[in-house]
Amino acid sequence: MLASDFFITSKDNSTRNNVRGRHGDASWMYKRASSKDYFDGNEKDESSIRMPNSVGNPSWSRCLPHILVAIISSLLFGYHLGVVNETLESISLDLGFSGSTMAEGLVVSTCLGGALVGSMFSGWIADGVGRRRAFQLCALPMIIGASMSAIAKNLWGMLLGRLFVGTGMGIGPPVAALYVAEVSPSYVRGAFGSSTQIATCLGILGALFIGLPAKEVVGWWRICFWVSTIPAAVLALSMEFCAESPHWLFKKGRGAEAEAEFEKLLGGLHVKHSMAELSKSDRGGEADVVKFSELISGRHFRVVFIGSAIFALQQLSGINAVFYFSSTVFKNAGVPSDFANICVGIANLSASIIATMLMDKLGRKVLLLGSFLGMAVAMGLQVIAATSFVSSSRALYLSVGGMLMFVFTFSLGAGPVPSLLLSEIFPSQIRAKAMAVCMVVHWVINFFVGLLFLQLLEQLGPVILYTIFGFFCLLAVIFVKKNVMETKGKSLQEIEIALLAPA
Repeated sequence: MLASDFFITSKDNSTRNNVRGRHGDASWMYKRASSKDYFDGNEKDESSIRMPNSVGNPSWSRCLPHILVAIISSLLFGYHLGVVNETLESISLDLGFSGSTMAEGLVVSTCLGGALVGSMFSGWIADGVGRRRAFQLCALPMIIGASMSAIAKNLWGMLLGRLFVGTGMGIGPPVAALYVAEVSPSYVRGAFGSSTQIATCLGILGALFIGLPAKEVVGWWRICFWVSTIPAAVLALSMEFCAESPHWLFKKGRGAEAEAEFEKLLGGLHVKHSMAELSKSDRGGEADVVKFSELISGRHFRVVFIGSAIFALQQLSGINAVFYFSSTVFKNAGVPSDFANICVGIANLSASIIATMLMDKLGRKVLLLGSFLGMAVAMGLQVIAATSFVSSSRALYLSVGGMLMFVFTFSLGAGPVPSLLLSEIFPSQIRAKAMAVCMVVHWVINFFVGLLFLQLLEQLGPVILYTIFGFFCLLAVIFVKKNVMETKGKSLQEIEIALLAPA
Protein backbone atom coordinates (compact mmCIF):
# COMPACT_ATOMS: atom_id res chain seq x y z
CA MET A 1 0.00 0.00 0.00
CA LEU A 2 2.94 2.32 0.53
CA ALA A 3 4.40 1.69 -2.91
CA SER A 4 2.66 4.61 -4.53
CA ASP A 5 0.75 7.82 -3.90
CA PHE A 6 -2.16 9.45 -5.68
CA PHE A 7 -2.98 12.99 -6.70
CA ILE A 8 -6.62 13.84 -7.14
CA THR A 9 -7.33 15.91 -10.20
CA SER A 10 -10.58 16.78 -11.89
CA LYS A 11 -11.18 16.65 -15.63
CA ASP A 12 -12.11 20.29 -15.61
CA ASN A 13 -13.18 23.00 -13.21
CA SER A 14 -16.86 22.17 -13.65
CA THR A 15 -16.57 18.59 -12.30
CA ARG A 16 -18.89 18.01 -9.33
CA ASN A 17 -19.57 15.14 -6.96
CA ASN A 18 -21.79 12.47 -8.44
CA VAL A 19 -23.23 11.16 -5.20
CA ARG A 20 -25.59 8.20 -5.24
CA GLY A 21 -27.53 8.43 -1.99
CA ARG A 22 -25.44 9.05 1.09
CA HIS A 23 -22.96 6.30 0.35
CA GLY A 24 -22.43 7.09 -3.31
CA ASP A 25 -19.04 7.67 -4.85
CA ALA A 26 -17.87 10.86 -6.47
CA SER A 27 -16.40 10.62 -9.95
CA TRP A 28 -12.73 11.52 -9.69
CA MET A 29 -9.68 10.66 -11.69
CA TYR A 30 -6.52 9.53 -9.94
CA LYS A 31 -3.05 10.14 -11.23
CA ARG A 32 -0.35 7.90 -9.83
CA ALA A 33 2.77 9.47 -8.40
CA SER A 34 5.71 8.06 -6.48
CA SER A 35 5.62 8.06 -2.70
CA LYS A 36 8.83 10.07 -2.73
CA ASP A 37 6.80 13.06 -3.90
CA TYR A 38 5.14 13.17 -0.50
CA PHE A 39 7.97 12.04 1.72
CA ASP A 40 10.91 13.98 0.34
CA GLY A 41 9.77 17.27 1.80
CA ASN A 42 8.90 18.75 -1.58
CA GLU A 43 5.12 18.45 -1.56
CA LYS A 44 3.04 19.41 -4.54
CA ASP A 45 0.60 22.28 -4.38
CA GLU A 46 -2.05 21.58 -1.77
CA SER A 47 -4.92 22.37 -4.08
CA SER A 48 -3.98 19.46 -6.32
CA ILE A 49 -5.38 16.98 -3.83
CA ARG A 50 -8.21 19.01 -2.37
CA MET A 51 -11.77 17.84 -2.86
CA PRO A 52 -14.19 20.68 -3.62
CA ASN A 53 -17.11 21.40 -1.32
CA SER A 54 -19.67 23.63 -3.01
CA VAL A 55 -21.42 24.55 0.26
CA GLY A 56 -18.30 25.97 1.94
CA ASN A 57 -16.74 25.09 5.25
CA PRO A 58 -18.88 23.72 8.07
CA SER A 59 -19.15 25.71 11.27
CA TRP A 60 -16.47 24.82 13.78
CA SER A 61 -18.79 25.66 16.67
CA ARG A 62 -20.91 22.52 16.19
CA CYS A 63 -18.09 20.12 17.01
CA LEU A 64 -16.41 22.33 19.64
CA PRO A 65 -18.47 21.05 22.63
CA HIS A 66 -17.57 17.45 21.76
CA ILE A 67 -13.88 18.35 21.54
CA LEU A 68 -13.96 20.25 24.83
CA VAL A 69 -15.27 17.12 26.53
CA ALA A 70 -12.65 14.93 24.85
CA ILE A 71 -9.70 17.08 25.92
CA ILE A 72 -10.67 16.64 29.57
CA SER A 73 -8.63 13.44 29.22
CA SER A 74 -5.59 15.58 28.33
CA LEU A 75 -6.34 17.89 31.26
CA LEU A 76 -6.30 14.86 33.56
CA PHE A 77 -3.10 13.64 31.92
CA GLY A 78 -1.35 16.89 32.77
CA TYR A 79 -2.85 17.06 36.26
CA HIS A 80 -1.62 13.62 37.25
CA LEU A 81 1.83 14.36 35.84
CA GLY A 82 2.06 17.40 38.11
CA VAL A 83 0.03 16.39 41.15
CA VAL A 84 3.05 14.99 43.04
CA ASN A 85 5.27 17.97 42.23
CA GLU A 86 4.34 20.08 45.27
CA THR A 87 2.85 17.27 47.36
CA LEU A 88 5.58 14.60 47.28
CA GLU A 89 7.26 15.84 50.45
CA SER A 90 3.99 15.79 52.40
CA ILE A 91 3.07 12.39 50.98
CA SER A 92 6.40 10.90 52.02
CA LEU A 93 6.06 12.27 55.57
CA ASP A 94 2.48 11.05 56.03
CA LEU A 95 3.06 7.59 54.54
CA GLY A 96 6.39 6.99 56.26
CA PHE A 97 8.92 6.91 53.45
CA SER A 98 10.48 10.33 53.90
CA GLY A 99 14.15 10.37 52.93
CA SER A 100 13.88 7.35 50.62
CA THR A 101 14.65 8.62 47.14
CA MET A 102 13.79 5.19 45.72
CA ALA A 103 10.29 5.30 47.20
CA GLU A 104 9.77 8.89 46.08
CA GLY A 105 10.94 7.95 42.59
CA LEU A 106 8.47 5.08 42.51
CA VAL A 107 5.58 7.38 43.41
CA VAL A 108 6.53 9.60 40.49
CA SER A 109 7.33 6.89 37.95
CA THR A 110 4.76 4.17 38.71
CA CYS A 111 2.14 6.09 36.76
CA LEU A 112 4.53 6.11 33.77
CA GLY A 113 4.64 2.31 33.91
CA GLY A 114 0.86 2.23 33.99
CA ALA A 115 0.75 4.65 31.07
CA LEU A 116 2.96 2.30 29.06
CA VAL A 117 0.53 -0.55 29.69
CA GLY A 118 -2.49 1.61 28.88
CA SER A 119 -0.97 2.91 25.66
CA MET A 120 -0.22 -0.65 24.50
CA PHE A 121 -3.93 -1.47 24.48
CA SER A 122 -5.36 1.96 23.61
CA GLY A 123 -5.59 1.26 19.88
CA TRP A 124 -7.34 -2.06 20.30
CA ILE A 125 -9.76 -0.53 22.83
CA ALA A 126 -10.54 2.44 20.57
CA ASP A 127 -11.14 0.17 17.58
CA GLY A 128 -13.05 -2.45 19.55
CA VAL A 129 -15.57 -0.39 21.53
CA GLY A 130 -15.34 2.99 19.80
CA ARG A 131 -13.83 6.34 20.74
CA ARG A 132 -16.56 7.36 23.21
CA ARG A 133 -16.39 4.16 25.23
CA ALA A 134 -12.59 4.33 25.16
CA PHE A 135 -12.77 7.74 26.87
CA GLN A 136 -15.03 6.28 29.53
CA LEU A 137 -12.66 3.36 30.03
CA CYS A 138 -9.87 5.93 30.36
CA ALA A 139 -11.77 7.84 33.06
CA LEU A 140 -12.67 4.78 35.14
CA PRO A 141 -9.13 3.79 36.29
CA MET A 142 -8.36 7.47 36.89
CA ILE A 143 -11.30 7.73 39.27
CA ILE A 144 -10.42 4.45 41.01
CA GLY A 145 -6.68 5.17 41.14
CA ALA A 146 -7.04 8.75 42.40
CA SER A 147 -9.44 7.56 45.11
CA MET A 148 -7.02 4.82 46.16
CA SER A 149 -4.19 7.35 46.36
CA ALA A 150 -6.31 9.77 48.36
CA ILE A 151 -7.12 7.17 51.05
CA ALA A 152 -3.71 5.42 50.97
CA LYS A 153 -2.32 4.48 54.39
CA ASN A 154 1.09 3.33 53.20
CA LEU A 155 3.45 3.38 50.22
CA TRP A 156 1.94 0.30 48.56
CA GLY A 157 -1.55 1.78 48.56
CA MET A 158 -0.18 4.92 46.92
CA LEU A 159 1.74 2.94 44.30
CA LEU A 160 -1.29 0.82 43.42
CA GLY A 161 -3.39 3.95 43.00
CA ARG A 162 -0.73 5.57 40.82
CA LEU A 163 -0.60 2.43 38.68
CA PHE A 164 -4.34 2.58 38.05
CA VAL A 165 -4.14 6.28 37.23
CA GLY A 166 -1.26 5.63 34.82
CA THR A 167 -3.33 3.07 32.92
CA GLY A 168 -5.94 5.73 32.24
CA MET A 169 -3.23 8.21 31.32
CA GLY A 170 -1.93 5.78 28.70
CA ILE A 171 -5.34 5.29 27.10
CA GLY A 172 -6.42 8.93 27.05
CA PRO A 173 -3.90 10.89 24.90
CA PRO A 174 -3.88 8.63 21.80
CA VAL A 175 -7.68 8.32 21.84
CA ALA A 176 -8.01 12.10 22.25
CA ALA A 177 -5.73 12.67 19.26
CA LEU A 178 -7.79 10.23 17.18
CA TYR A 179 -11.14 11.64 18.20
CA VAL A 180 -10.24 15.31 17.70
CA ALA A 181 -8.76 14.58 14.26
CA GLU A 182 -11.79 12.55 13.17
CA VAL A 183 -14.54 14.95 14.29
CA SER A 184 -12.89 18.29 13.38
CA PRO A 185 -13.42 20.11 10.06
CA SER A 186 -10.16 20.04 8.12
CA TYR A 187 -9.70 23.82 8.09
CA VAL A 188 -9.52 24.01 11.92
CA ARG A 189 -8.22 20.52 12.69
CA GLY A 190 -4.78 21.89 13.53
CA ALA A 191 -6.12 24.38 16.07
CA PHE A 192 -8.43 21.83 17.65
CA GLY A 193 -5.69 19.19 17.61
CA SER A 194 -3.28 21.43 19.48
CA SER A 195 -5.96 22.11 22.11
CA THR A 196 -4.96 18.79 23.69
CA GLN A 197 -1.55 20.28 24.45
CA ILE A 198 -3.17 23.38 25.97
CA ALA A 199 -5.34 21.14 28.15
CA THR A 200 -2.26 19.23 29.30
CA CYS A 201 -0.53 22.50 30.22
CA LEU A 202 -3.60 23.68 32.12
CA GLY A 203 -3.68 20.36 33.96
CA ILE A 204 -0.05 20.74 35.04
CA LEU A 205 -0.58 24.35 36.14
CA GLY A 206 -3.79 23.38 37.93
CA ALA A 207 -1.99 20.66 39.86
CA LEU A 208 0.73 23.14 40.79
CA PHE A 209 -1.66 25.77 42.15
CA ILE A 210 -3.91 23.28 43.94
CA GLY A 211 -0.84 21.69 45.52
CA LEU A 212 0.65 24.95 46.87
CA PRO A 213 -1.00 24.66 50.36
CA ALA A 214 0.30 21.07 50.76
CA LYS A 215 3.39 22.14 52.71
CA GLU A 216 1.32 24.23 55.10
CA VAL A 217 -1.90 22.24 55.54
CA VAL A 218 -1.66 18.71 56.94
CA GLY A 219 -3.28 16.13 54.67
CA TRP A 220 -3.90 18.62 51.86
CA TRP A 221 -2.29 16.23 49.40
CA ARG A 222 -5.27 13.92 49.79
CA ILE A 223 -7.54 16.75 48.65
CA CYS A 224 -5.34 17.13 45.55
CA PHE A 225 -6.08 13.55 44.55
CA TRP A 226 -9.80 13.80 45.36
CA VAL A 227 -10.09 16.91 43.15
CA SER A 228 -9.00 14.95 40.06
CA THR A 229 -11.98 12.58 40.35
CA ILE A 230 -14.36 15.42 39.48
CA PRO A 231 -13.18 16.08 35.88
CA ALA A 232 -12.77 12.32 35.39
CA ALA A 233 -16.42 11.78 36.33
CA VAL A 234 -17.46 14.68 34.08
CA LEU A 235 -15.58 13.05 31.19
CA ALA A 236 -17.24 9.68 31.72
CA LEU A 237 -20.75 11.11 32.02
CA SER A 238 -20.49 13.76 29.30
CA MET A 239 -19.26 11.25 26.73
CA GLU A 240 -22.74 9.71 26.82
CA PHE A 241 -24.00 12.85 25.07
CA CYS A 242 -21.08 13.34 22.66
CA ALA A 243 -20.91 12.19 19.05
CA GLU A 244 -19.15 8.98 18.12
CA SER A 245 -16.47 9.22 15.46
CA PRO A 246 -18.16 8.86 12.04
CA HIS A 247 -14.94 7.33 10.72
CA TRP A 248 -15.12 4.52 13.26
CA LEU A 249 -18.84 3.96 12.63
CA PHE A 250 -18.35 3.83 8.87
CA LYS A 251 -15.44 1.41 9.20
CA LYS A 252 -17.72 -0.83 11.27
CA GLY A 253 -20.37 -0.79 8.53
CA ARG A 254 -22.74 1.49 10.45
CA GLY A 255 -23.18 4.04 7.68
CA ALA A 256 -26.56 5.40 8.76
CA GLU A 257 -25.18 6.17 12.22
CA ALA A 258 -22.12 7.80 10.65
CA GLU A 259 -24.43 10.11 8.67
CA ALA A 260 -26.32 11.05 11.83
CA GLU A 261 -23.07 11.89 13.62
CA PHE A 262 -21.81 13.95 10.68
CA GLU A 263 -25.06 15.92 10.80
CA LYS A 264 -24.56 16.51 14.53
CA LEU A 265 -20.92 17.58 14.06
CA LEU A 266 -20.99 19.46 10.75
CA GLY A 267 -24.61 20.23 9.87
CA GLY A 268 -26.98 18.66 7.37
CA LEU A 269 -25.56 20.50 4.35
CA HIS A 270 -22.21 18.74 4.71
CA VAL A 271 -23.35 15.15 5.24
CA LYS A 272 -23.36 14.02 1.60
CA HIS A 273 -19.99 15.57 0.85
CA SER A 274 -18.46 14.08 4.02
CA MET A 275 -19.86 10.62 3.35
CA ALA A 276 -18.69 10.67 -0.28
CA GLU A 277 -15.25 11.78 0.86
CA LEU A 278 -15.17 9.08 3.52
CA SER A 279 -16.00 6.46 0.90
CA LYS A 280 -12.83 7.29 -1.00
CA SER A 281 -10.56 5.59 1.50
CA ASP A 282 -12.71 3.75 4.03
CA ARG A 283 -14.68 0.64 3.18
CA GLY A 284 -17.65 0.38 5.48
CA GLY A 285 -18.36 -3.07 6.88
CA GLU A 286 -14.97 -4.54 6.04
CA ALA A 287 -13.43 -6.75 8.66
CA ASP A 288 -10.51 -5.22 10.48
CA VAL A 289 -7.77 -7.69 9.55
CA VAL A 290 -4.70 -5.57 10.26
CA LYS A 291 -2.22 -7.61 12.27
CA PHE A 292 0.42 -6.26 14.59
CA SER A 293 3.12 -7.76 12.34
CA GLU A 294 1.92 -5.53 9.48
CA LEU A 295 2.55 -2.45 11.58
CA ILE A 296 6.17 -3.30 12.42
CA SER A 297 7.32 -5.16 9.33
CA GLY A 298 4.57 -5.21 6.69
CA ARG A 299 3.13 -2.79 4.18
CA HIS A 300 2.41 -0.15 6.83
CA PHE A 301 5.89 -0.22 8.30
CA ARG A 302 7.17 3.00 6.71
CA VAL A 303 4.39 5.28 7.94
CA VAL A 304 4.47 3.68 11.42
CA PHE A 305 8.26 4.06 11.47
CA ILE A 306 7.94 7.76 10.65
CA GLY A 307 5.44 8.24 13.48
CA SER A 308 7.53 6.29 15.98
CA ALA A 309 10.69 8.16 14.97
CA ILE A 310 9.04 11.53 15.53
CA PHE A 311 7.99 10.52 19.04
CA ALA A 312 11.43 9.03 19.75
CA LEU A 313 13.19 12.21 18.61
CA GLN A 314 10.77 14.28 20.68
CA GLN A 315 11.86 12.41 23.82
CA LEU A 316 15.55 12.16 22.89
CA SER A 317 15.63 15.95 22.66
CA GLY A 318 15.78 15.85 26.48
CA ILE A 319 12.54 17.71 27.09
CA ASN A 320 11.49 15.66 30.11
CA ALA A 321 14.95 15.91 31.66
CA VAL A 322 14.78 19.69 31.23
CA PHE A 323 11.32 19.83 32.80
CA TYR A 324 12.50 17.69 35.69
CA PHE A 325 15.59 19.77 36.49
CA SER A 326 14.14 23.22 35.81
CA SER A 327 13.64 23.80 39.54
CA THR A 328 17.31 23.00 40.25
CA VAL A 329 18.54 25.44 37.61
CA PHE A 330 16.30 28.23 38.91
CA LYS A 331 17.28 27.43 42.50
CA ASN A 332 20.95 27.86 41.60
CA ALA A 333 20.03 31.25 40.20
CA GLY A 334 18.39 32.18 43.50
CA VAL A 335 14.81 31.76 42.25
CA PRO A 336 12.33 29.82 44.48
CA SER A 337 11.31 26.47 43.03
CA ASP A 338 7.55 27.19 43.08
CA PHE A 339 8.11 30.41 41.13
CA ALA A 340 10.38 28.49 38.75
CA ASN A 341 7.67 25.93 38.07
CA ILE A 342 5.19 28.71 37.38
CA CYS A 343 7.61 30.33 34.90
CA VAL A 344 8.11 27.04 33.06
CA GLY A 345 4.35 26.41 33.09
CA ILE A 346 3.57 29.85 31.69
CA ALA A 347 6.19 29.43 28.94
CA ASN A 348 4.67 26.03 28.12
CA LEU A 349 1.08 27.29 28.07
CA SER A 350 1.72 30.54 26.17
CA ALA A 351 3.63 28.74 23.41
CA SER A 352 0.87 26.12 23.16
CA ILE A 353 -1.71 28.87 22.66
CA ILE A 354 0.44 30.47 19.96
CA ALA A 355 0.79 27.06 18.30
CA THR A 356 -3.00 26.74 18.23
CA MET A 357 -3.27 30.01 16.31
CA LEU A 358 -0.49 29.12 13.86
CA MET A 359 -1.20 25.43 13.27
CA ASP A 360 -3.65 25.95 10.40
CA LYS A 361 -1.83 28.99 9.01
CA LEU A 362 1.82 27.97 8.89
CA GLY A 363 1.19 24.23 8.91
CA ARG A 364 2.41 21.27 10.95
CA LYS A 365 5.72 20.79 9.17
CA VAL A 366 6.84 24.42 9.49
CA LEU A 367 6.08 24.41 13.22
CA LEU A 368 7.95 21.13 13.71
CA LEU A 369 11.01 22.39 11.85
CA GLY A 370 11.06 25.72 13.67
CA SER A 371 10.44 24.05 17.02
CA PHE A 372 13.26 21.51 16.81
CA LEU A 373 15.62 24.15 15.42
CA GLY A 374 14.78 26.50 18.30
CA MET A 375 15.32 23.68 20.78
CA ALA A 376 18.76 23.02 19.27
CA VAL A 377 19.67 26.70 19.72
CA ALA A 378 18.39 26.61 23.32
CA MET A 379 20.53 23.55 24.03
CA GLY A 380 23.47 25.46 22.55
CA LEU A 381 22.90 28.16 25.18
CA GLN A 382 22.89 25.49 27.87
CA VAL A 383 26.18 24.11 26.56
CA ILE A 384 27.77 27.58 26.57
CA ALA A 385 26.50 28.15 30.10
CA ALA A 386 28.13 24.91 31.24
CA THR A 387 31.57 25.83 29.86
CA SER A 388 34.26 27.84 31.58
CA PHE A 389 34.25 30.55 28.90
CA VAL A 390 31.57 32.66 30.59
CA SER A 391 31.34 34.12 34.08
CA SER A 392 29.14 32.45 36.67
CA SER A 393 26.57 35.26 36.61
CA ARG A 394 26.27 35.15 32.82
CA ALA A 395 26.17 31.37 32.90
CA LEU A 396 23.12 31.46 35.17
CA TYR A 397 21.32 33.88 32.84
CA LEU A 398 22.20 31.74 29.82
CA SER A 399 21.09 28.57 31.58
CA VAL A 400 17.77 29.98 32.78
CA GLY A 401 17.13 31.74 29.46
CA GLY A 402 18.07 28.64 27.51
CA MET A 403 15.75 26.51 29.60
CA LEU A 404 12.76 28.83 29.13
CA MET A 405 13.54 29.08 25.42
CA PHE A 406 13.75 25.28 25.19
CA VAL A 407 10.34 24.81 26.84
CA PHE A 408 8.79 27.62 24.78
CA THR A 409 10.04 26.36 21.41
CA PHE A 410 9.13 22.77 22.33
CA SER A 411 5.53 23.79 22.99
CA LEU A 412 5.37 25.65 19.66
CA GLY A 413 5.68 22.47 17.64
CA ALA A 414 7.48 19.41 18.99
CA GLY A 415 4.94 19.17 21.82
CA PRO A 416 1.53 19.56 20.13
CA VAL A 417 2.27 18.54 16.53
CA PRO A 418 3.29 14.82 16.70
CA SER A 419 0.01 13.46 18.10
CA LEU A 420 -2.04 15.56 15.68
CA LEU A 421 0.15 14.78 12.68
CA LEU A 422 0.19 11.05 13.27
CA SER A 423 -3.58 10.88 13.69
CA GLU A 424 -3.76 12.57 10.27
CA ILE A 425 -1.21 10.55 8.27
CA PHE A 426 -2.20 7.08 9.48
CA PRO A 427 -4.84 5.48 7.22
CA SER A 428 -8.16 4.79 8.90
CA GLN A 429 -7.65 1.03 8.82
CA ILE A 430 -4.65 1.21 11.15
CA ARG A 431 -5.04 4.66 12.75
CA ALA A 432 -5.86 3.59 16.32
CA LYS A 433 -3.43 0.66 16.47
CA ALA A 434 -0.59 2.60 14.85
CA MET A 435 -1.08 5.43 17.36
CA ALA A 436 -0.84 2.85 20.14
CA VAL A 437 2.46 1.52 18.77
CA CYS A 438 3.90 5.03 18.53
CA MET A 439 2.76 5.90 22.05
CA VAL A 440 4.49 2.79 23.38
CA VAL A 441 7.71 4.02 21.74
CA HIS A 442 7.09 7.42 23.35
CA TRP A 443 6.72 5.97 26.85
CA VAL A 444 9.67 3.57 26.54
CA ILE A 445 12.06 6.34 25.42
CA ASN A 446 10.58 8.65 28.06
CA PHE A 447 11.29 6.05 30.76
CA PHE A 448 14.90 5.43 29.76
CA VAL A 449 15.72 9.14 29.37
CA GLY A 450 14.40 9.75 32.88
CA LEU A 451 16.17 6.69 34.25
CA LEU A 452 19.60 7.40 32.74
CA PHE A 453 19.72 11.19 32.78
CA LEU A 454 21.30 11.65 36.22
CA GLN A 455 23.85 8.91 35.61
CA LEU A 456 24.80 10.30 32.21
CA LEU A 457 24.99 13.82 33.61
CA GLU A 458 27.41 12.61 36.26
CA GLN A 459 29.56 10.53 33.92
CA LEU A 460 29.56 12.70 30.79
CA GLY A 461 29.07 16.16 32.25
CA PRO A 462 26.53 18.79 31.17
CA VAL A 463 28.50 19.96 28.12
CA ILE A 464 28.58 16.56 26.42
CA LEU A 465 25.07 15.57 27.52
CA TYR A 466 23.45 18.83 26.37
CA THR A 467 25.40 18.57 23.11
CA ILE A 468 23.88 15.11 22.59
CA PHE A 469 20.39 16.53 23.20
CA GLY A 470 21.11 19.34 20.74
CA PHE A 471 22.33 16.80 18.19
CA PHE A 472 19.03 14.91 18.40
CA CYS A 473 17.15 18.19 17.91
CA LEU A 474 19.12 18.85 14.71
CA LEU A 475 18.62 15.24 13.63
CA ALA A 476 14.88 15.79 14.10
CA VAL A 477 15.03 18.83 11.79
CA ILE A 478 16.64 16.73 9.05
CA PHE A 479 14.23 13.83 9.57
CA VAL A 480 11.12 16.05 9.47
CA LYS A 481 12.41 17.88 6.38
CA LYS A 482 12.90 14.65 4.45
CA ASN A 483 10.05 12.46 5.67
CA VAL A 484 7.06 14.52 6.82
CA MET A 485 4.33 15.77 4.50
CA GLU A 486 2.26 18.89 5.15
CA THR A 487 -1.34 18.10 6.10
CA LYS A 488 -2.91 21.48 6.86
CA GLY A 489 -6.26 22.11 5.20
CA LYS A 490 -6.62 18.55 3.89
CA SER A 491 -9.28 16.10 4.96
CA LEU A 492 -8.16 12.79 6.43
CA GLN A 493 -9.32 11.06 3.25
CA GLU A 494 -7.29 13.39 1.03
CA ILE A 495 -4.21 12.72 3.13
CA GLU A 496 -4.75 8.99 2.97
CA ILE A 497 -5.22 9.05 -0.80
CA ALA A 498 -2.08 11.13 -1.14
CA LEU A 499 -0.01 8.72 0.93
CA LEU A 500 -1.54 5.34 0.21
CA ALA A 501 -2.91 3.58 -2.81
CA PRO A 502 -6.43 2.40 -1.88
CA ALA A 503 -6.44 -1.34 -1.40
